[in-house]
Amino acid sequence: MDKTDRAILAHLMENGRLANTELADLVGLSPSPCLRRVRQLENSGVITGYRATVEPAAVGRGFQVLLHVEMAVQDRATTEAFEAAVGELDEVANCLRMFGQPDYLLWIAVPDLDAYERFYMAGLTDLPGVARTHSQFTMKTIKSTPEFPIRSR
Repeated sequence: MDKTDRAILAHLMENGRLANTELADLVGLSPSPCLRRVRQLENSGVITGYRATVEPAAVGRGFQVLLHVEMAVQDRATTEAFEAAVGELDEVANCLRMFGQPDYLLWIAVPDLDAYERFYMAGLTDLPGVARTHSQFTMKTIKSTPEFPIRSR
């Protein structure tokens, strides 16, 4: 990946709706080579998709909870069952398996505290292998960066 590829990525991360001609102008290429580079970045798995960024409250997901999960057992079957079950829960916006404690971090996004309590009691308490959970509620979002900056080398 060279400086031009990194520039393409930086511009697309800032505005994924850029027309190819605009992108080509921004990175100093003609449209055909620019499009070839974008397609190569897509085909090689560097660009994994394009999406809209949505205000959570506008879609009924304004109450966000960071849930720490500690597992009672960590054998393969339990881990796979837990991860499969979490993957089916729409309220789970993000799930990370961690080294150390906790075993998992889950970002839960629901409309409000009552919805979280219902989800917690009906969806989280019966997950395979869970020993303990600890909920942290978001007071204020200071910075939210869905992607990371791309710098040229």
